[in-house]
Amino acid sequence: MGSRLRTASWVLLTIAGGLTLLFSLVSSYHAYGGNYRIGGLPVAEVAGGRDGILTALRGIRGTSAAFGAAFAVLFLGTVLGPYRSGDTRAWWTILFATLAMALIVLARVPTLGVALGQGGTTMAFTLGGLIVLGLLLDVGRLSRT
Repeated sequence: MGSRLRTASWVLLTIAGGLTLLFSLVSSYHAYGGNYRIGGLPVAEVAGGRDGILTALRGIRGTSAAFGAAFAVLFLGTVLGPYRSGDTRAWWTILFATLAMALIVLARVPTLGVALGQGGTTMAFTLGGLIVLGLLLDVGRLSRT
C-alpha cells in the first residue's frame, strides 16, 4: 500500500507542477500580448493611453509569470528527482515552498482588503491544497527515516 501511495503522491505533485508551469506560460502570454483585465478593466484602459504605465503593468505580470514558471521548473525537478526517490528533505522542501507561497498570497487579505476567494486567492489555495494532499499521501516517509 505504501508504494501505491508514494506513486500517487509524486504523480499528483507532478500534475500540480505541470499545471503551475502551464498557467505561468499562459499568464506570460497575456502579459506581453493580451489585454488582460485589472480590477474588471482591460489593462490598456487602466493605463489610459500612458505607454509607460502600460509597459510597467505588463512587466509586473510578466515578472510574476516568470517567477511562477521558475518555481514550477524547480518544483518539478524536486518532485521527479529526489522526492520520487524517497528523499525526506525533498518532502520538507516542497512543504515549505508551498507554505511560503500560501503566506504571501494570504497577506493580500489584511494588506489589500481582499476577501479569501477573490483577487487570485482561490487559484493559489487550490494549488496549495493539491500540493498538500500530494504530500499527505506519502507522509509515511517521515516516519521511515
